[in-house]
Amino acid sequence: MAAPRKSDGDEATRAFFKHSTAKRVDTDAVIATALTRQYPNLDLIIAPSYGADLLGFAGAGHASYTMMENDNENLPSSLIWKNYIPPARRLDGNSGGIAQTVSFAKLLYKWNDFEVLLYMVDGRDGTGPYPEVRNNYILTTDTHKAEALIVAAGKWTNELHEEVWVWDGGFWQKSADLYRSVMKASWDAVILDSEMKDAIINDHLSFFDSRDSYEQLKVPWKRGLIYYGPPGNGKTISIKAMMNTLYKQKDPIPTLYVRNFSSWGGPEQAISQIFTLARRTAPCYLIFEDLDSLVTDQVRSYFLNEIDGLKSNDGIFIVGSTNHLERLDPGIAKRPSRFDRLYFFPDPDFKQRVAYCKFWQAKLKDNKTVEFPDELCEAIADITHDFSFAYIQEAFVASLLAIASADKDKRVFNGKGSASGGEDDEWVVASSRGHLEGLKLWEEIQKQVAILRESIGKETSGNKLPVRSK
Repeated sequence: MAAPRKSDGDEATRAFFKHSTAKRVDTDAVIATALTRQYPNLDLIIAPSYGADLLGFAGAGHASYTMMENDNENLPSSLIWKNYIPPARRLDGNSGGIAQTVSFAKLLYKWNDFEVLLYMVDGRDGTGPYPEVRNNYILTTDTHKAEALIVAAGKWTNELHEEVWVWDGGFWQKSADLYRSVMKASWDAVILDSEMKDAIINDHLSFFDSRDSYEQLKVPWKRGLIYYGPPGNGKTISIKAMMNTLYKQKDPIPTLYVRNFSSWGGPEQAISQIFTLARRTAPCYLIFEDLDSLVTDQVRSYFLNEIDGLKSNDGIFIVGSTNHLERLDPGIAKRPSRFDRLYFFPDPDFKQRVAYCKFWQAKLKDNKTVEFPDELCEAIADITHDFSFAYIQEAFVASLLAIASADKDKRVFNGKGSASGGEDDEWVVASSRGHLEGLKLWEEIQKQVAILRESIGKETSGNKLPVRSK
């Protein structure tokens, strides 16, 4: 790279700080003009950092850079914020870290054997809810190599690196936390009717394996499902388990997860950008949780047009979930080619409740303080009729915490293994399963089920929980 012309200080630096002393309008033009004057022998290429994150690209080990000083002692060489990032979890045991936000910097940037002079400049203009703009100003004598650098950094920037695309707050973000959570999700933890579970899995896998079949049939290679039913019965965990399955395919299928339709340009712009990335990423898995709260009357027609309009959605598998199917417009819930099939997630029946108890039994098999015989699974399933999986989980968690707390505090248990209090304790539940009396988990879980029934307005008869037949 040719040496820059000597000047009285760094003209671009002076221009930036002078321009920032008042309301900024068209920062890009100001910086480009200053750089062109300062480096007349170099070509200027401008690339927004949201499309090509050169710092992130270097941070991942694909390039390197060094900060450069300017010639004017009266102005700083850079304007960089050092932001403290607290640990994701206090129990992680670390003190957090430092992330930097660059408003202005001058760097010598090296990619392989190619060097460029790089200015990074915050281009926010005016006031208001405008998106953040940070531009890379690349000065070089070889525009072809500079463009190749932009392509390489842009490709890296737009790829997922053990992350999930999440639309939240008006733009796409990469979430490593959600990815880690998804990697822990398993179909083993999803208690559904076996035929329904197999149908859901096959629905997804056959779609992504059947592009040629769709083309031969001359039908669009796209599909949509709706998961619906009362809350707490496996819709979200089924989505996460499916995400895990798709990430582990020979050709991993990325997920795009939509939390809202917020955007500085309004919900229509959010929907447009959501589907733009989905089309660019396809084949992909596009998730809309709580679909009834997302698709309001204001955006319904725009949303439907993006799903089933003139633009191609080939390779996009859409799943929407809702606790309130009746709130969805019929054009969404009852129109194949938009959402082709509906899967109902009801409160679990007796067989499923037993299966869920067996899931907990397996989790607790190494716990030496909790006795959990096979017959206890049916007993708990009996008294949790009309409960969602979420409520049964809460009964288990609360019971185990109570047992652990009692053991820790060295509370005295009576001969039957229940908390001291006598036969007329208001939480002791009459039971026909006398052979289970004396088990801490059984005594405690009956109490917690009674509390939960009261909290959700379920009627009980005295202190006996009604038992539904199998």
